[in-house]
This record gives sequence, structure tokens and C-alpha cells, in this order.
Amino acid sequence: MSDYAQAKKEIINYIYARTPLVIVNTNERERVERILYDISSETQAQIMYYTDAKQVKNIGGRSETIDTDDDPLGFFLSQIKKNRSLNIVLGDVRRISDDSAYSRELMNILYMARENNAVVILVTADPVWARISSFGMVVNLDVPTSPERIEQICKFIKTYSGRFTIEWDNDDVAHVAAILRGFTEIQIENILSAEIIGNKGLLKSRIQQISAQKQKIYPKVGTVQYIEPYKKYEISGMENLKDWLAEKKRIFFMPEDALKEYDLKAPKGILLVGVPGCGKSLTAKLVAQEWNLPLFRFDIGSVFDKWVGESEKKMREALQFIENVSPCLLWIDEIEKVLATSDSGNETGKRVLGEFLFWVQESSNKVFMVATANNVNVLPYELYRKGRFTEVFYAGLPNEKERRNTIRHYMNVSLKSEPADDLLDKLVALTEGYSYSDIETAVKEVAQKAILHEENITPEMLIAAMRSIIPISQINPELVRDIDKWGRERAVNVSREVK
Repeated sequence: MSDYAQAKKEIINYIYARTPLVIVNTNERERVERILYDISSETQAQIMYYTDAKQVKNIGGRSETIDTDDDPLGFFLSQIKKNRSLNIVLGDVRRISDDSAYSRELMNILYMARENNAVVILVTADPVWARISSFGMVVNLDVPTSPERIEQICKFIKTYSGRFTIEWDNDDVAHVAAILRGFTEIQIENILSAEIIGNKGLLKSRIQQISAQKQKIYPKVGTVQYIEPYKKYEISGMENLKDWLAEKKRIFFMPEDALKEYDLKAPKGILLVGVPGCGKSLTAKLVAQEWNLPLFRFDIGSVFDKWVGESEKKMREALQFIENVSPCLLWIDEIEKVLATSDSGNETGKRVLGEFLFWVQESSNKVFMVATANNVNVLPYELYRKGRFTEVFYAGLPNEKERRNTIRHYMNVSLKSEPADDLLDKLVALTEGYSYSDIETAVKEVAQKAILHEENITPEMLIAAMRSIIPISQINPELVRDIDKWGRERAVNVSREVK
């Protein structure tokens, strides 16, 4: 990746070397203009800069604008013939990807530039005809790096801090800079301007919404769905997982340069195996909330198509979209269902899965994945070996402490009451073998009756509701036993206390 300073250094070197052609590959012409003014100021070089709108402007010399009568190439050809050692920049070029009248005329300028010691700089993001590109060198000016994004955000805040509420601290600025990875300077400016005007300031509570802006830029794909947060998510228990995520969050949002210095990569995500109803899917939403990242659900199963080649195409389109909207959180629910398709002798399924696993292994984009699985028997080793997911966690049935916290949480939220200690003790003992969703269902059943029948909530109602639930440990004890055995042998327990 070439940042602003590196691109400027390369252009200066090529000007000093009198390279006939320098192709600046970028979508951000405005940043190139700033580089040209910096170069002129630092080296006293005079540059003739052409754009369709402003025609020819002298940078570093006389400030007048020259009208080229709609033929800039003819104008520059005549200038090169009359003067030696010119520096010419074309900010707007026509179709130069193949053989055309325009590209051939440009070739004549390059031949003359080589003879007369001139430098021609083309600013374009389009492919360049091989005969043209053979004349010179290419400078890639990529989108702003992390330090450049941080600097731009800080300048924006300094400009508007006196007129608007600014809640962002240094950590928030670094966080937003990571979120805006892949945006151009203009896009970053537009997003910040819309945010500060629309919300009367830069607010901490809006950071996650800012991160969701990126998906609006790229065409949507049917296999990847944006999940809109609609409430504040909470999980009782899972203390080991929460501590792990808090640590990895700091690594994930570190600037790329800091990670490269220690040969590190951002964490790729977790494979979360566990009993149904024990918070696996909720974990994805919780991480997106805590990390202020947009959450996308990837339905891998929907990429499979009956037509030859379509499945692979859909997978590539989905992965490209995910990379475009990064940094983001990617939720893959019940990933074992896709593995069952790929392991059933289906060659297409194997190719699709292989492409996905290769992307997981090699992608350098900041995409944090939360993949969940219930049926551990179909999970192959290549899925959970190190390098694919950062860690594999096991979520079993909640222990006594976790059940206590869960009952208290749902009573506070749905019943607006704090349970007495003796009632809580009874409910905790009664719910041994229950999942989180079993407990939630029982408490909310009582809340529904209270609303519909305007009844006062009694301890007997809660006890009866809990007893009416047939927990997952009774419905499918074999599944719970298999998952528990697999998780204890091959994964890290999400709970700090093991029952």
C-alpha cells in the first residue's frame, strides 16, 4: 500500500530522474493535486497541470490558466517541441486502455518527451494500454492509511469542535478510523459532515451506525444480510469468552502499521460450538454491539445453485462484498449444515467450502467471524485448526451462577421486579439442565399472562412456569452429552466456572 508520503517521494524521484512517463494509479485526483503543490513547494519544480474543468494551470510558476481549445494533447505536444525539461500532468485522460486515436496521439507526446527530457504524469484509475505503460513507471496511491485517516478525523474535529458537541476521545477516533478503512478522503469527509450535521455532533452512541454506512456504497448480494441492531444485547455468564473478546478487541482495532511491526494479524474470529439455546447466536450480536461494528449474516447454504459454476460465482461475490464492507462482524449460523453438503460427495460443495476456507486463511481484511455449530459430529479438523479461526469455544448448559444471573436478568427486564433470595434459590435449583432460552421462555410466559390478564405476579406462577418447560437436556440428552464431551476435549469453555 502506497500512502501519501510514499507516493510523493516516488513521484519526486521520477521527476528528478526525468522518467518520460509516470502513471499515478488512483481514484483520488484531489490527493494527487495536493502532492503536486507539495512537490512544487519543496523542490521549486514548475508543473503544467491539465483538467477538463480548469484547463491548464501552472503550479509553481505563473498562476494564469491557459485554455487549450479542447485539444490538450496538441497543446502539450507544441509545448514540448518548444521547451525542454517540462513537467506535464494530465488529471483527465480519455480512453487509454487500448489502441485509439487518443492513445496514439499520447504516444507521440511520450516519444517527444523522451527526446526533450520532459516528464508526463497521467492520473487515472483505468487500465493503460501496454504500449503506453512501457514508457515509464507506475505509482499506486491507495486510499488513506490508518494514520492518515486519524489525522483527517482530528482535523475535522478541530474545525468543528467549537460549534458542535464532540464526544469522541482518542480511542473513539482510532476506532472510527479503523471502521472507515477503504474509504477515500472525500467519502470520509462526506460521512463525517453528514454525521455532525444530522446529529448535532459526533456522538459515541452513533459509531456503530457510522460503520454501517459502507454497505450502501456496494451492490448488495443476496447471500449476505445486514442485521440492524434493535436493542441493547446482554448475556449472563460466558465470562471467559467476554474477557477474551475484550483483549482481542484492542488487537483488532490497532493500526495496520503497528500490527505489521510485530508480524501480527487482526484476529479472524471464533468458532462457537454448543448446546442449542445457550447464547451462540446472541454472541454475534453482542460482539457487534460491543465493538461498534456492522453485523452481517452470511447464509453460506444459499450460495449453492443447480447451474454449473453459479455456486462458485455466488461465493466469490459474497466474499468480495464482505471484504468491501470490512471492518465488520460476520455471523455464520449453523455452519455444519454447509459441511454436510460438502462432505456428501458433492464436488461443487467441496469446491465452494474450499474457497471459503482459503479466504478465511488468507484474507488480510479486518473481518471478525462468529461461526456457530450445534452438530459437532460433522465438523472436520480443517475447519477448526489454528489459522482458520482464532479460537474455538464451547458453550454448554449454564452453571448455577449463570442460571442465577439469567433468572435475575429476565425478571428485571420482563417482569420489572427483583426476585427475593429464597425464590431465586428455588428457581436456580429447579432449572438445572435448562438452557438460557429455556429460562427466558418461562419468565416471558409469566410476563405475557400478567399483561393479558392483569394478574399480580406470584412466586407460584414463576415456579409453575419453570416446571412447565421441558428442557433441552431432557428432549435430546444424547446431543447435549456429545456436545459436552466434544467441547471439553477440543475447545475452550466460555464459562469461567465449570459446572
